[in-house]
Amino acid sequence: MAEHAQFDELARQLSAVGAVKRDLVRVLPPECPGGSAAVLTLLGRHGDMRMSKLAELLAVDLSVTSRHVAHVAARGWIERHPDPADKRSRILRLTPAGEAQLDDLSRRTSQLLAERLDDWTDDEVGQLIRLMTRLRSSFGDCRSPAARPPTPVVEETTRTPAST
Repeated sequence: MAEHAQFDELARQLSAVGAVKRDLVRVLPPECPGGSAAVLTLLGRHGDMRMSKLAELLAVDLSVTSRHVAHVAARGWIERHPDPADKRSRILRLTPAGEAQLDDLSRRTSQLLAERLDDWTDDEVGQLIRLMTRLRSSFGDCRSPAARPPTPVVEETTRTPAST
């Protein structure tokens, strides 16, 4: 087991990840802010879904999710179809324009990471991916509100394609 001082340092380093996330958000096009990018990313990764599922994955309130969905729908990046199982609900689906936007977002974030990590070896990048994947799994499903521990920091979280 690691020493207490190591966990203190790990906590400091994890809080510094915010700087990385801010840089990733800066490369997003102005018409696609972080919340919209997160919606496109989750639909691209998980496929069609209800708004309630999207809100759960985003780990934000349904009203916040609704604003993000309205933004991407207004740009033609998603469609909302009636849910055959429950006509009151809508199923969200990426459009071809949404898939193109998602491809652009992925290209932008990958390019930034490649620039910032150009002095890293492939093995180092692979090790970081493995360790971050393991860290996330150690915390379980961090996106479900029941699994998230209370946090003292109050801020709206947005996830970019590279950070989800």
